[in-house]
Amino acid sequence: QAQLVESGGGSLQAGGSLRLSCVASGHTIDGYCMGWFRQAPGKEREGVAGISSRGLATFYAASVKGRFTISRDNAKNTLYLQMNSLKQEDTAMYYCAKFRAGNVCDTITWTTTSAYNYWGQGTQVTVSS
Repeated sequence: QAQLVESGGGSLQAGGSLRLSCVASGHTIDGYCMGWFRQAPGKEREGVAGISSRGLATFYAASVKGRFTISRDNAKNTLYLQMNSLKQEDTAMYYCAKFRAGNVCDTITWTTTSAYNYWGQGTQVTVSS
Protein backbone atom coordinates (compact mmCIF):
# COMPACT_ATOMS: atom_id res chain seq x y z
CA GLN A 1 0.00 0.00 0.00
CA ALA A 2 1.48 3.32 -1.10
CA GLN A 3 1.66 5.74 1.80
CA LEU A 4 3.05 9.06 2.93
CA VAL A 5 3.38 9.34 6.69
CA GLU A 6 4.11 12.66 8.39
CA SER A 7 5.67 13.03 11.82
CA GLY A 8 7.29 15.67 13.99
CA GLY A 9 4.30 17.84 14.77
CA GLY A 10 3.45 18.99 18.26
CA SER A 11 2.68 21.91 20.54
CA LEU A 12 5.21 24.62 21.28
CA GLN A 13 5.61 28.30 22.02
CA ALA A 14 6.03 31.03 19.46
CA GLY A 15 9.62 31.50 18.41
CA GLY A 16 10.39 27.80 18.66
CA SER A 17 11.31 25.30 15.98
CA LEU A 18 10.03 22.01 14.67
CA ARG A 19 11.22 19.63 12.01
CA LEU A 20 8.55 17.69 10.16
CA SER A 21 9.29 14.49 8.29
CA CYS A 22 7.35 12.65 5.62
CA VAL A 23 8.33 9.09 4.84
CA ALA A 24 7.09 7.34 1.72
CA SER A 25 6.48 3.61 1.75
CA GLY A 26 5.34 1.36 -1.06
CA HIS A 27 6.53 3.87 -3.64
CA THR A 28 9.42 6.23 -4.29
CA ILE A 29 9.58 10.01 -4.13
CA ASP A 30 12.73 10.03 -6.23
CA GLY A 31 11.96 11.80 -9.50
CA TYR A 32 8.90 13.63 -8.19
CA CYS A 33 8.27 17.12 -6.99
CA MET A 34 7.05 17.16 -3.40
CA GLY A 35 5.16 19.68 -1.34
CA TRP A 36 4.02 20.63 2.13
CA PHE A 37 0.53 22.01 2.65
CA ARG A 38 -1.34 23.12 5.73
CA GLN A 39 -4.93 23.65 6.72
CA ALA A 40 -6.34 25.48 9.71
CA PRO A 41 -9.95 25.05 10.88
CA GLY A 42 -12.34 26.89 8.59
CA LYS A 43 -9.59 27.68 6.10
CA GLU A 44 -8.67 26.33 2.69
CA ARG A 45 -5.68 24.09 2.32
CA GLU A 46 -2.70 26.17 1.27
CA GLY A 47 0.73 25.42 -0.08
CA VAL A 48 3.56 26.02 2.36
CA ALA A 49 6.60 24.84 0.42
CA GLY A 50 7.51 22.85 -2.65
CA ILE A 51 10.67 21.19 -3.89
CA SER A 52 11.80 19.83 -7.24
CA SER A 53 12.70 16.19 -7.72
CA ARG A 54 16.40 16.73 -7.05
CA GLY A 55 15.97 19.50 -4.52
CA LEU A 56 17.59 22.08 -6.77
CA ALA A 57 14.53 24.34 -6.80
CA THR A 58 12.39 25.26 -3.81
CA PHE A 59 9.23 27.30 -3.48
CA TYR A 60 7.68 28.96 -0.45
CA ALA A 61 4.56 30.78 0.53
CA ALA A 62 5.31 34.41 1.30
CA SER A 63 4.15 33.93 4.87
CA VAL A 64 6.87 31.36 5.64
CA LYS A 65 9.73 32.48 3.42
CA GLY A 66 12.88 32.97 5.44
CA ARG A 67 11.55 30.89 8.34
CA PHE A 68 10.83 27.48 6.79
CA THR A 69 13.12 25.26 4.76
CA ILE A 70 11.99 22.32 2.67
CA SER A 71 14.47 19.57 1.88
CA ARG A 72 14.55 15.95 0.83
CA ASP A 73 16.62 12.81 1.03
CA ASN A 74 15.64 10.65 -1.90
CA ALA A 75 17.83 7.78 -0.72
CA LYS A 76 15.77 7.68 2.48
CA ASN A 77 12.50 8.31 0.66
CA THR A 78 11.91 11.20 3.02
CA LEU A 79 10.78 14.81 2.76
CA TYR A 80 11.46 17.37 5.49
CA LEU A 81 10.20 20.75 6.58
CA GLN A 82 12.34 22.69 9.02
CA MET A 83 10.22 25.35 10.70
CA ASN A 84 11.93 28.11 12.66
CA SER A 85 10.65 31.23 14.39
CA LEU A 86 7.19 29.72 14.56
CA LYS A 87 4.22 32.02 14.94
CA GLN A 88 0.73 31.43 16.25
CA GLU A 89 -0.49 31.86 12.67
CA ASP A 90 1.44 28.72 11.70
CA THR A 91 -0.97 26.58 13.71
CA ALA A 92 -2.50 24.04 11.32
CA MET A 93 -2.55 20.46 10.19
CA TYR A 94 0.45 19.93 7.93
CA TYR A 95 0.35 17.52 5.01
CA CYS A 96 3.00 16.27 2.63
CA ALA A 97 2.13 15.42 -0.95
CA LYS A 98 3.66 13.87 -4.05
CA PHE A 99 3.35 15.47 -7.46
CA ARG A 100 1.74 13.65 -10.35
CA ALA A 101 4.09 11.70 -12.59
CA GLY A 102 5.44 13.65 -15.53
CA ASN A 103 4.20 16.99 -14.26
CA VAL A 104 6.50 19.97 -13.97
CA CYS A 105 6.54 21.86 -10.70
CA ASP A 106 7.22 25.55 -10.95
CA THR A 107 6.31 28.77 -9.20
CA ILE A 108 2.66 28.32 -10.17
CA THR A 109 1.95 24.60 -10.26
CA TRP A 110 3.49 23.70 -6.90
CA THR A 111 0.58 25.36 -5.09
CA THR A 112 -2.07 23.49 -7.07
CA THR A 113 -3.56 20.73 -4.95
CA SER A 114 -4.89 18.87 -7.99
CA ALA A 115 -1.32 18.52 -9.26
CA TYR A 116 -0.59 16.09 -6.41
CA ASN A 117 -1.96 12.56 -6.33
CA TYR A 118 -0.56 11.18 -3.08
CA TRP A 119 -1.24 12.76 0.29
CA GLY A 120 -0.32 11.96 3.85
CA GLN A 121 -2.76 11.97 6.75
CA GLY A 122 -1.24 15.06 8.31
CA THR A 123 0.56 16.04 11.50
CA GLN A 124 -0.74 18.75 13.80
CA VAL A 125 1.34 21.81 14.64
CA THR A 126 0.06 24.07 17.40
CA VAL A 127 1.90 27.27 18.28
CA SER A 128 1.04 29.31 21.34
CA SER A 129 2.33 32.69 22.47
